[in-house]
Amino acid sequence: MWPDKRLRTAAEPVEAITDEVRAIWDEMIFKMDAMPGVGLAAVQLGVMKRLCVVDASDERGRAIRMANPEVLFSSEIMRGHEEGSPNLPGVWAKIERPRAVTVRFMVQNGNYDRREFVGLWATSVQHQIDHLNGNMYFDHLSKLKRDMLIKKARKLAR
Repeated sequence: MWPDKRLRTAAEPVEAITDEVRAIWDEMIFKMDAMPGVGLAAVQLGVMKRLCVVDASDERGRAIRMANPEVLFSSEIMRGHEEGSPNLPGVWAKIERPRAVTVRFMVQNGNYDRREFVGLWATSVQHQIDHLNGNMYFDHLSKLKRDMLIKKARKLAR
């Protein structure tokens, strides 16, 4: 939970896809679906590896497993979306992010893939990469809005 220092620490790169990595991905998908959410980064579970999962599909069950994701290209067109995090429950904020991104990431067989994500998929991928870099969604807000959001979350937690 926020303000755990691991949420402000960059995750370590994944060298190879192992059974341990696959088990972490499985656990992440289970937790993401239980929330329910559209993405989860390993650091949100206290695992300091550059791993995330994203599933912004309507029917679910289409999770994309990523290791070492990096944005190669971002569209100039922005899209606003209400974002939140289970690490700071009960609060959300509208965050503006590029509407589309091209992302390079390691897949289950250890090879790298490159995909374009649009809309909610793009928002979720960027949100997870923020987590892997030690950032939270509210870092995109002004200091005043960020402080108000954190204050509200603390009040709800009492």
